[in-house]
Amino acid sequence: MTFRLADHWVWDSWVADDGQNYHLFFLRASRALRDPERRHHRASIGHAVSADLETWTLLPDALVAGDEPSWDDLATWTGSTVRGHDGRWHLFYTGVSRAEGGLQQRIGSAVSDDLITWERTATGPLEADPRWYEKLGQGTWADEAWRDPFVFYDDDTGQWQMLITARAATGDPAARGVVGHAVSEDLEHWTILPPLSQPAGFGEMEVVQSQDVDGEGVLIFSCLPHLAPGIPFAETSTGTWIAPGAGRLGPWEVDRSASFFLPGVYAAQLFRKRDGQWVVFGFQNSVDGRFVGEIADPVPLTDLLTADRLFLLHHQTPTSTPSTRSTT
Repeated sequence: MTFRLADHWVWDSWVADDGQNYHLFFLRASRALRDPERRHHRASIGHAVSADLETWTLLPDALVAGDEPSWDDLATWTGSTVRGHDGRWHLFYTGVSRAEGGLQQRIGSAVSDDLITWERTATGPLEADPRWYEKLGQGTWADEAWRDPFVFYDDDTGQWQMLITARAATGDPAARGVVGHAVSEDLEHWTILPPLSQPAGFGEMEVVQSQDVDGEGVLIFSCLPHLAPGIPFAETSTGTWIAPGAGRLGPWEVDRSASFFLPGVYAAQLFRKRDGQWVVFGFQNSVDGRFVGEIADPVPLTDLLTADRLFLLHHQTPTSTPSTRSTT
């Protein structure tokens, strides 16, 4: 699945399956920027298609920054793509604006009949509710974390669920990372609810995703060492974490999260192929201190489950030193 563009860096990505082809959506920015740190404020959402997750055909971008002035006129960031009950596709994404220098994050959506041509919805963007979530300007964090929407339909509640990278309104400023939460009946109108997790030592829990793997609730997210004060990282840690839980809406044992060993990979995602196999994929972040900016080959989840440093899904004690926050 290694996906590389000669003239663009690619990083955070997610996949939608239309039954015939896999659709890869990803963040991209020109390598002409030279400094990869500049990519974030130049990001658009690219699109490629494959029949087998191996050979990819590049398609036109799904979304680029909106016209100024708008809430997403600077860059469009990570999201997820789902098919509604009416058959239409919905792409949920993060947007940042020039007015706030890219510091306030909001969540919007676009719709498509064919996964190729996307139109932004008229509904205004979803913003963090200050009753439960930290807002920009409180002096506790560089920006307002309200991004990376992960959307799925939950049969038990009969509602669409959105999990969000967010920070709690109170607590240790260095460790407020939580799983934000919103629900919807129609994928258009959303109600923001309290977070689904409590702060557990992470500054942010990026590209959060919840899946049911063989009857076990699994929460997967990313967090680099500088975003997780007090949490020891093994030399093999790359910032991808997994926590077991009771179901797709938790509760999860976030304070017992353990890190994957995926060399250089960040923003990892779990994806179930049509044959039932679960794979983990993400982008190559850094190799020997150099930003790579390409999407790595998927790794079967079963391979990772045999690794010594991976938290076993069945609520067992890790077989090696736990990657949890120190209690001292």
